[in-house]
Amino acid sequence: MQSALRGPIMIKLTRLNRKLLIVNSDLIEYVEVTPDTVITLTSGHKLVVLESAEEIVERVTAFRKSLIGNDFCCKFDAQRLLSRFTESTGQETPPDGR
Repeated sequence: MQSALRGPIMIKLTRLNRKLLIVNSDLIEYVEVTPDTVITLTSGHKLVVLESAEEIVERVTAFRKSLIGNDFCCKFDAQRLLSRFTESTGQETPPDGR
């Protein structure tokens, strides 16, 4: 899928049954580990995937970098996603603060 202004807006993930799932990364509200990785979309719909929360953040960050080529914006979004992950799981952020 493509946005008229930005091009592709999707990332590839894997459902628990190992089937491919393509997600609009702009619709990810937060990611939880329960112990499965659960993605909650802005619509409230929940998706359970094989990838870890860290992998999802990395894919969204890499995807956004590919769109804008600007490391600053991506680091901000990754930090916001990681802080939401930390709030929902109670786990501490990595030692380097990212």
